Amino acid sequence: MKAYAVLRPPAAKRLIAKGVSARPSVKRALKEGTVVITLGTTNGCVAEELTGEAIDRGAFAAGLIDEKWSINARLGEAAEVILVKGKRRDLKNDELLDSLTAGDVIIKGGNALDPFGTVGVFMGSDSGGTVGRYVPLALARGVEIVIPISVGKSVHTPISELAMRLGSRRLDVGDGIPCGIFPLVGEVVTEIEALESLFDVRATHIASGGIGKGVGSVSLLIEGEDGEVRAAYELIRSLADEPEARVEGRR
Repeated sequence: MKAYAVLRPPAAKRLIAKGVSARPSVKRALKEGTVVITLGTTNGCVAEELTGEAIDRGAFAAGLIDEKWSINARLGEAAEVILVKGKRRDLKNDELLDSLTAGDVIIKGGNALDPFGTVGVFMGSDSGGTVGRYVPLALARGVEIVIPISVGKSVHTPISELAMRLGSRRLDVGDGIPCGIFPLVGEVVTEIEALESLFDVRATHIASGGIGKGVGSVSLLIEGEDGEVRAAYELIRSLADEPEARVEGRR
């Protein structure tokens, strides 16, 4: 059986979050270790899925793109979510960093996904921000990085090339905050991986964008046995009214 579906951005974020919560690495870390959910609108959905609690996803946004490269005007109203053996904890930064080890998971969103599966993360901070704080440590110790990102953020240029061409002090004029871009590697979870984790189906990205209610949407083809495809499609349809996160950007 084949089904085709259009996911608006809120529905896509929720589907990805459900896919993240179904990943074996995340399930294991929830039970036995530490999960760090960094800021981001998709990660706000992930936090809700993993904690069962409502999150102010508007405040959970950090860097964003509205009509420019921007920063959430409400940044600072929400903190990263830290789960230790499934329980929410409030740890100081040094205490958290010292504790992270193999088997723990850092959930970090991104801004671009290249054809080779590498995710690019904008860095507005000269010190690298969240990337600089977590990624070198994670790669050095074997902490797993899970990357929720929509296929709607697909780009055609390798992130490794973009990283050599961008940088806050290389850029001269433009829309918003000049940024570098970091090639982030890890366990990428798009709408595709989400559906294939939740159901025994094959999912394919077939189009991006639209007009009216379809602005920012992604279109997917779903293939498999009748029952699995219908279940996947029904889940997507159940997410159709997922609300947008109300995010306020500024320069």
